[in-house]
Amino acid sequence: MPTYDYHCAGNQQTISVQHGMKEKLANWGQLCERAQRSPGDTSLDSPVERVISGGIALPIASAIPQLPMAGCCGNPSGCGHNH
Repeated sequence: MPTYDYHCAGNQQTISVQHGMKEKLANWGQLCERAQRSPGDTSLDSPVERVISGGIALPIASAIPQLPMAGCCGNPSGCGHNH
């Protein structure tokens, strides 16, 4: 199950929770319930927003094998078609 970060502007807190991809939490009460934590002094109706994170960082150059440049027919030395 994926992990998502939600931020509450009302209390400036960001909390990570796990849930299905189609689910979205809308307020502090839902977020605290999912995270199994006390809401504290923040109103349960305070809106929360899902924070877009960078995901998994991979060094692209080392993660993908380098392929030779191909011509229009897929031949690395070119294809010989006249355009």
